[in-house]
Amino acid sequence: MSEPLVVIGNGMAAARFVENLGKEGLGRYSVAVIGAEPALAYNRVLLSSVLAGEIAREDTELKPRLWWERQGVTLVYGKRATEIDRAGRAVILEDGARLPYAKLVLATGSHPIRLPKPGMDLPSVLAFRDHNDVSAMLAAASPATRAVVIGGGLLGIEAAYGLALTGTRVTLIHLMDRLMERQLDPEAAAMLKAALEARGIAVILGADTAAVEGEECVEGVLLTDGRRIAADMVVSAVGIRANADLARAAGLAVNRGVVVDDRLATSDPAIHAIGECAEHRGTCYGLVEPAYQQGAALARHLAGKPAAYAGTVLSTNLKVSGVPVFSAGDFIGEAGTEVIVWRDPGLRTYRKLVIREDVLTGAVLFGETSDALWYLDLIRQGRPLGRLRDAVVFGQALAEAA
Repeated sequence: MSEPLVVIGNGMAAARFVENLGKEGLGRYSVAVIGAEPALAYNRVLLSSVLAGEIAREDTELKPRLWWERQGVTLVYGKRATEIDRAGRAVILEDGARLPYAKLVLATGSHPIRLPKPGMDLPSVLAFRDHNDVSAMLAAASPATRAVVIGGGLLGIEAAYGLALTGTRVTLIHLMDRLMERQLDPEAAAMLKAALEARGIAVILGADTAAVEGEECVEGVLLTDGRRIAADMVVSAVGIRANADLARAAGLAVNRGVVVDDRLATSDPAIHAIGECAEHRGTCYGLVEPAYQQGAALARHLAGKPAAYAGTVLSTNLKVSGVPVFSAGDFIGEAGTEVIVWRDPGLRTYRKLVIREDVLTGAVLFGETSDALWYLDLIRQGRPLGRLRDAVVFGQALAEAA
């Protein structure tokens, strides 16, 4: 008889885990998936495309309802899990229903961080996290609307770009001295800033928000240096924190996220955690690729097969404001490394590689990223470049031919 397995969270990590579990251990578990949002699992990465009008909301759906039914999964969405009864091995829902489990998987994702500044609770201050946020942004967007986006990371840039495509007048403010400082070096970040400005987005760096001004609605954003930016809408995209609320209340070990080992088990061996809510070896990744790798490893483990998750070499490979961007590994270049740079100002492309003792350890590509996955593979393999060394900056085809 199959064991009951409950997944709390109906996002990208949960959907991929269920898919992998179906391949690795079909029939071993009776699976129930709980989702607080009243919709099937969808691809949050595509929210910026919905905002930009490039795709429809329904195009973000990861799997159709029929797929879940064929997997034999019981979907409980539109209801929030409110408690984990570890002693009774059950999950309690907001309507009082109890779902028993033999194994429990937490895939609860994360919360958007809201700055503790005056005015952040005004109605027109939005996050950029789910379909409701996108709908609210689209309802307010117009050529007459002035929007301020706080945060120059990936989400903030995507929100600014999507709003700009609606005709909204957008100002992007960022605390740091360059955009996407966790993914780009100064030169690539400067090129990205120029690309955003060419699309009509005003970018202000080194800008610390003091308050959102207004009484019943947003009227502007005040910076700590005294500057005031007029605004009708504010989008806060300053980061996320792991949603470990249920785990903490249940007495599981929690630091920044739910602490897990290499088999994604929490301090309770019957409970596992994957994705943005999980903290593995001191790291909360907050990215899709590690969540997928964790889900694959956990599916194999729960199917009784040898599996362990050893961590992920972080990489970013995407289009930001329509411009291909990639970074991976130590892209800044620490002491003892060699840095190779190739620029083409006419094509607005930039390529930077970081090498340590003949091993590629980091890369940044801007404007042309067709060799991104090849570079990522070299970084993850950690093998000497050897004869590839002299031409590696020119990409896979030329390097291997040379």
